[in-house]
Formats: sequence, structure tokens, C-alpha cells
Amino acid sequence: MKTRPKINIVLEFPKPAKVFNKHIFDIRDDYTRFTEIHYGGASSGKSHGVVQKVVMKACKKWRKPRKVLFLRKVGRSIRDSIFADVVACLSDWNLLDRCKVNMTDFRITLPNGAEFLFKGMDDPEKIKSIKGISDVVMEEATEFTLDDYTQLTLRLRDRGHKFRQIFLMFNPVSKLNWVYKQFFAEDVVNDPKRIRIYHTSYKNNRFLDEENRKTIEELQLRNPAYYRIYALGEFATLDKLVFPKYTKRRLDKANLAEYPSMFGLDFGYTNDPSAFIHVKVDQVNKKIYFLEEYVKKGMLNDEIARFISDFGYGKEVITADSAEQKSISEIRNKGISRIRAAKKGPDSIRQGINFLLQYEFIVDDRCVKLIEELENYTWKKDKKTNEYLNEPIDSYNHVIDAVRYAVEEINGNGVPKAKVRKKIRGL
Repeated sequence: MKTRPKINIVLEFPKPAKVFNKHIFDIRDDYTRFTEIHYGGASSGKSHGVVQKVVMKACKKWRKPRKVLFLRKVGRSIRDSIFADVVACLSDWNLLDRCKVNMTDFRITLPNGAEFLFKGMDDPEKIKSIKGISDVVMEEATEFTLDDYTQLTLRLRDRGHKFRQIFLMFNPVSKLNWVYKQFFAEDVVNDPKRIRIYHTSYKNNRFLDEENRKTIEELQLRNPAYYRIYALGEFATLDKLVFPKYTKRRLDKANLAEYPSMFGLDFGYTNDPSAFIHVKVDQVNKKIYFLEEYVKKGMLNDEIARFISDFGYGKEVITADSAEQKSISEIRNKGISRIRAAKKGPDSIRQGINFLLQYEFIVDDRCVKLIEELENYTWKKDKKTNEYLNEPIDSYNHVIDAVRYAVEEINGNGVPKAKVRKKIRGL
């Protein structure tokens, strides 16, 4: 007969108020709602706060040790996001050295037997095989689908666990997103006994340093619409989308082998991410297949070079933002020898958009940042006339900019060498 592990974790804080933001501190022991939704602006501390609450919950004395499933839509983003946040929390609370950390499977076992599992929703079938889940945490919930959420709620049926919960954290995007339609639309009535929604912004994060606070507030002057979404955490008003139609489905590279591959790279760092995209183009039937993306803030050039190499694209032609000539040179020196600068001409943004609008977009469902941009990239509107301008907003466009660079060689600047075919079965 198995013996239950002893509960030997004691959380000791100088003062609870020094560890938590107020909105999380007030609900740290409230597990009564099956679904907790934490949304708002960037740097509001929502993800950190949910991690704190879930770690505390797992460390308590339960009849059965908890098994928590932490998720991102795309598995390869786990290491640098939710996994890093949980490890940091355990370290801050002097618990990490007492845990078993499996870096291969991304699994953490606490001294009391509780388990933290970290997975991507790339393959939902793998999630279905996990038994005995007590809690689910969906980071960047807007990247998932309603079906993902529904399937995850069905995973929470182990009666051995009390107070089973699912947590959703996200920054608001377009009202086209499933989260808005499911929980926020005017015709939706949420059961307050089952669902609780918490909204925060950078103003609620008392741990945010003054420099970051000023950087966020500067957005109010430069881009008021983006400030409301990015900083205040408001849902974007449905407006005239630049790319109003696209098809989303799982793509198989093997079925697209005869189409030319093209690669684009847009640079970012602190406020904006760097964005890499791999597309295949069917010029005969005017279709672009979006296969892979890699989007991340804070990347130095050696890290960019490393992920390009790890993806297996180190020898490919990659067209990058010509405004970053120094970055291009540094990445080339790291072994990505065929990276080159985009040839931006006059009015290149509108010209590039007009070229892309000639094509049908078929997007792999794992390209979550591109999908977010397609649902939020809109035309500007004249405040005086209320008419749309022939100019897009300068936000939600990093992957799209990378796409413009990628297809430059067929946008009047070159001819791809790969063969094309008219139709592929099963696509």
C-alpha cells in the first residue's frame, strides 16, 4: 500500500503584502470559481500573480497532491515563458532546491508530491492522455481556441481533487477572438458562482519600476489607440482589417515541398518583438501558406542566429529589416551567411500590403502571433471625417512586416527557383 508523502512545505514571507499585488492577495485563498479569467494590459502582473496563487495552492495540505497543467498553445514557447515564471516563483520562495525539476519533460515535482506539468497544445491528443489533473493554467489564452478550452475543462474531472480550477491569462486583442465572444460579448451571461473575471493594468502593478512605467505611458502620446489596448488592457474595437480573410488549419510541410520557401525577419527588442516567418508561395493559384513563426521580445542577435540554426534554416536566404544593418551583419557573422537586407522602396509598406492582398492566406494554426495580428491590423481612420485612410496603424504588424520582407523576391525583386504546381491533394 502506497503511503502519502508528508507535507513538509512551509511558506514564509516577510509580510504577504510585500509579495503580492493587492488584487491577487485578496483572492489568494479563494478557489470557489471553476474558471478564473485574468486579463489586462502589459506589465500588469497578472501572469505572475496567477503563478503565485497556483503555487501556493499546490503547496497546501490536500488529501491528494495536486497535479497542475500549465499550457501554451505552442510547445516551444514553454521554456521562456510560463515554465520560467514558475521556476522564478519557486526560487523566490526558497522552494526550488527542494523540488525535482525535469528539464527534458518540463515537469516539476514538489516535496509534498504535487506535480507541475508544462505542455503545448500543438497536439491536443497528447493532453488527453494526462490523467488526474487538478488545475489548468492557460497562458496567453487568446492563442487557444474555444475547442481547446472546452477539451481542457473536460480534463478537470478527477473527483479526488477538491476545488478544481482553470485559469485564463491574456492581454486583450480583437473582439473577433473566441475569449471575447465566450465571456465578454454583450449577449453573454456568466454564472458568477462558476466564473470570475479580473481586469488589471500596469497601474495595478506596484512592483513595476518607474522606467517601465514611463515607457508604457509614453504610448498615450505616440499611439493612443494602441495605449488603450496594450497598456490599459481594453479589447480592440472591431475596425476595418487590412487582411480581412484568411483560412486557419494545420499544415503539413511535406505536402508543400514543391513550393518555394521564403523567410522574413523583423527586428525588435524591448517593447516590440523580433519576428521570424517561414512561408511557401503558390504563385500559380495565388496562395501563401504560412508554416512557422518565432516571435519573442528581448532577443539579442546571437539568440536570433541560434534559433534560425536550430530550426534548420541557417543556410536559407532570409530577408530582414534593412533598418537594422548592424544586426544583419552580426547575425551573418554568427553563421547565418545568406541573411540579407530588404530593399525598401518608396511607400514600401502600402506597396507590400497591396501585393499580399492579391493572395489567399492559409495559416497554420500554430502561427498564433500572426493570427493575432491578422485579427487586429487595421487601417487608420481620419478623426475629423471618420473616413479610412490608405495607411495602416503602426501596431500588430511585426510578423506581417516579416512576411513583406520574405516575399520581396517575388514582389518585383526576383524570381524563385523552386517549381510550383497547381493543386495539392488534401489541402
